[in-house]
Amino acid sequence: MATETVLGAERLRRARFAVAAVFCVHGAVAGSFATRIPWIADHAGVSAGQLGLALAFPALGASLAMPLAGAISHRMGARPALRLLLALWTLSLTLPSLAPDVWGLAAALFVYGATSGMSDVAMNALGVEVERRLDRSIMSSLHGMWSVGALLGSAAGTLAAHTGGDARVHHLIAAVVLTALGLLFCQGVLDLRSTPDEEPPPRFALPPRSALVIGAIGFCGVFAEGASLDWSAVYLRDQLGTSAGLAAASTTAFALTMAVVRLVGDRVVDRFGPVRTVRTGGVAATAGGALVVLAPHPAVALAGFGLIGLGIAVVVPLAFAAAARSGPNPSQAIAGVATITYTSGLIAPSAIGGLADLTSLAVSFGVVTVLAFGLVLGAGVLGRSGTPTGADAAPTTVPLPGKAARDITKGTTQDIARGPGAPGNNAS
Repeated sequence: MATETVLGAERLRRARFAVAAVFCVHGAVAGSFATRIPWIADHAGVSAGQLGLALAFPALGASLAMPLAGAISHRMGARPALRLLLALWTLSLTLPSLAPDVWGLAAALFVYGATSGMSDVAMNALGVEVERRLDRSIMSSLHGMWSVGALLGSAAGTLAAHTGGDARVHHLIAAVVLTALGLLFCQGVLDLRSTPDEEPPPRFALPPRSALVIGAIGFCGVFAEGASLDWSAVYLRDQLGTSAGLAAASTTAFALTMAVVRLVGDRVVDRFGPVRTVRTGGVAATAGGALVVLAPHPAVALAGFGLIGLGIAVVVPLAFAAAARSGPNPSQAIAGVATITYTSGLIAPSAIGGLADLTSLAVSFGVVTVLAFGLVLGAGVLGRSGTPTGADAAPTTVPLPGKAARDITKGTTQDIARGPGAPGNNAS
């Protein structure tokens, strides 16, 4: 019926805004934490080397915990699971600033990373389901909202640090506010529930092979992102002799470029499809890396970092979307891709630094350039299975996790185990 179609479209629109707000809350936690790392290190009395060791534990916790997210969502339902996992993540923000020493900090960061990873998988799984039902790309803008949240959290953290605020008080206030907002926004997301006869996913499973292939693309994108965010300022200062102010501004400019491109990236994906978008982005990122390596002047290097950000901005969102289409268990595939990307983000800064010690930063960014070119070569894996969007799309039905799922909304139960083009499900 026409009325049902209108209501369905409105419900999906609200679900899209709700999950976008969840992404923003998730990013705000990360931004709030990152700006207070110096205070946390001083309070715990850790050296630079000990801090580097402790900062490996968030990725370790996330990598071990993310495969559990699918089983939790199956048992509780998508909305209650996201509500629980997001609340655990926002509340975990209070833990690092309470750590008395390096071991307490490592334990706190392990919990912080584990809750981050599980909530990350849950919200990305809901995001790709809304995208599938809308039959148009939204994942880029969702990750753009994460970047917006990270910038907002960073701004608040910078203000707190500038005024000399105690990070324990700052993070307690931030955790309470973000938890309340997260619980509120979770009310609007889709509530996908498994049927009683549906076989539950394994409590802990290795990523499927499809996730490993798609994750390799995410690895290239996140490696370039991590290297640029952590080393662009050092590169401009040490390689090109810029002032500390201009060097620091390059990191902010890179982050802003990523956020803006992600917010507008869905239109490009819908117009050209994920494969051509990532392939073209890979060309831009490769050119940017070459400019950085060969830059005779700081302005050229800045342009190079801008091109890297432009080229890789939509890679991770499209990798998550492709993972969800790659098999019958989207949560497991998303967890696999997320694990690989987290690993890339973990090793990129240390790999760049280690190679720079042996050779130079220019050689290190030569490696970044090679990995960026890997996006050009491997972009095709983003459109080989499931239902790609935009120009790469073909009308087909993509299964939900398991045999069936149900969308509980406005007191009614609607079967949503149909593809976006199925009769009675045209909500684009």
